Amino acid sequence: MRQLGPRDLRPCCASAAWVTAVAGRGPYADLGELLKAGEAALAELDWDGVLEALAAHPRIGERAAGGGREAGWSRAEQSGAAAAGDAVLGAIHEGNAAYESRFGHVYLVCATGRTAEEMLGLLRERLDNDEETEREVVRAELSKIVALRLAKLWEGR
Repeated sequence: MRQLGPRDLRPCCASAAWVTAVAGRGPYADLGELLKAGEAALAELDWDGVLEALAAHPRIGERAAGGGREAGWSRAEQSGAAAAGDAVLGAIHEGNAAYESRFGHVYLVCATGRTAEEMLGLLRERLDNDEETEREVVRAELSKIVALRLAKLWEGR
C-alpha cells in the first residue's frame, strides 16, 4: 500500500481540490486504484478547478520553466513541438492566442507522442468548437495527461 500526499500529487494535476481528493482516497495498492481515484476526482471538479489545473500548463510550443518534476514532465510531453520549424511554431503561437481569446484559457492537448503539426491541426479544429464541446474536450485531454503523470509518479520517474 502506498500513501501519496499533496507534494507527490501536485505535479500530476495542479487543482487543489483534485490533489485533496486523491490524497484522501489513499493509500493505494496499485496503479489501477490510483488511476481510478484520479479519474473520479477529475470528474468531480467544477470548471474553476479545471481552470486551476490548466493554469499550471505552459502553452503548446513554449518550454516549461523550472527544474521541478512537473516542468520536466511538461518538457518531455511537448518534445514533439521542440523539433518544429519556425513556421509551425509561429502558427502554433498565433493559434494559441486565438484559442485563448476565444475560450479564455490555455489550449490543452495531451502532447505525448504528437508532432507539432498534429497539435497545430487539433488546435485549428478545436477553434470551431462551441464552449460546451470544448470544455468536454479539455476535460478529456486533462484526464489523459493526469493518467500519464500518475503512472510516471507510481513508477518513480
